[in-house]
Amino acid sequence: MAGKLETYQSMRDFTKTKEPASDKPARRRTKKPRFVVQEHHATALHWDLRLEHEGVGVSWAVPKGLPLDPAAKGLAVHTEDHPLSYFTFEGDIPKGEYGGGHVSVWDKGTYDLLEWTEAKVKFRLHGGRVQGEYVLIRTGGRDGRQWLIRRLDPPPEPDWEPMPDTVAPMLAVARTEPPRGKGWAYEFKWDGVRAITHVEGGRIRMVSRNMLDITPRYPELRDMGLMLGSTTVVLDGEVVAFDEAGRPSFERLQNRMHVTGEAKVRRLMKEVPIAYLVFDVLYLDGHSTVELPYTERRELLEGLELKGGCWDTPPYFLDEGKALVAASQAQQLEGVIAKKADSCYYPGKRSDCWLKIKNISRQEVVIGGWTHGEGNREGRIGSLLIGVYDEPGGTLRYAGHVGTGFTAGVLSDLERRLGKLRRDDSPFGTSVPRTHAKNAVYVEPTLVCEVDYTEWTKAGVLRHPSYKGLREDKPATDVVREVAT
Repeated sequence: MAGKLETYQSMRDFTKTKEPASDKPARRRTKKPRFVVQEHHATALHWDLRLEHEGVGVSWAVPKGLPLDPAAKGLAVHTEDHPLSYFTFEGDIPKGEYGGGHVSVWDKGTYDLLEWTEAKVKFRLHGGRVQGEYVLIRTGGRDGRQWLIRRLDPPPEPDWEPMPDTVAPMLAVARTEPPRGKGWAYEFKWDGVRAITHVEGGRIRMVSRNMLDITPRYPELRDMGLMLGSTTVVLDGEVVAFDEAGRPSFERLQNRMHVTGEAKVRRLMKEVPIAYLVFDVLYLDGHSTVELPYTERRELLEGLELKGGCWDTPPYFLDEGKALVAASQAQQLEGVIAKKADSCYYPGKRSDCWLKIKNISRQEVVIGGWTHGEGNREGRIGSLLIGVYDEPGGTLRYAGHVGTGFTAGVLSDLERRLGKLRRDDSPFGTSVPRTHAKNAVYVEPTLVCEVDYTEWTKAGVLRHPSYKGLREDKPATDVVREVAT
């Protein structure tokens, strides 16, 4: 046995780490060999599977934990044998030491050995959290340590289902005032970017409203995944940036939401910190939650205790619509969302079970062209020609022009983007007024931006629109006029 632990012992300085140096002289024997799964917050979060075999704990590092889905194949990396006394080890390995980080026992029990060869290990676990038949298959890799781990049994629960790859966010209908009657939950409306977040094996994947992977843009949220550990969950929330007064600012978020370069993102993390405000849970540990009532989903969400350095679970308020609208106005927030307390979550649908009551008149619009500037804007964009579709994927209708709300940097970015989209004819299915058509430069209608405005005219044109920023989280063909009732 001592020879089998030489590698383990040579990799550790036992004057610095509290890990066991060797096996205890005797232990209480079990009829079956033991196993342990330890959650290990090292440089990268992973789980260590250890099987008692021939006097030692034969060990594999499993990055995403033991799979519950028989269709999934997980990576397992064979590591050095550990002493059996390690099966009960919990604590912190000092930073700078091999495997530095926190170790805790995630599950333990006994197992039935079904097959053990140099290329395959087949076994059935009898643990507190995991029961079932698994197989480890050696694939080799450059160093010969790469294995795959698969579950051979059906999922542990009859109604268990794998985490969905995508969930389209549910959308709200615009209203001018809170709904009457009871049974409504109210949340503040956050002026940011919607993000559906998948967490599995302590790793997050964030997806925008139009299914773009936006994970690299917000690396500070990696720690939220580490905190959730083995919890597998799909969350719905909003990424926001705050201004100097502590209010969500879509304009400020613009500095982060279009940046993908790693070095620039790292720099902007300090200059423009963000927060992920979570308001719904759509899947949790093998079960879809979308058919549960809102209040039950919120109870599950609050049980996750998502409150950290840059993520939070804002509260909701039952049947306090007028008070919350007044509070949102006093704090100069964008508005309020009202959600039926007993309603399900309808992925990808706009439902009147969710109502948005805005304090600011704001509209998403499609950029269909621009006009040349004059005076101090000579040689640059003077105004953007904007439109909305009469129905999703229908006819793009001219909705006015916006010439305010730009900084020099914003104009440069728009000129770069729009220069690649130029076309000869107008994309608008309705006529553009002659004063703007005579020197218009038309573009493919693919860019979406957001504008504030005072009102819609009878002619279907926005009055006094002001540019707020680009949105990459919504397909242009989905942009229609929002009319609050």
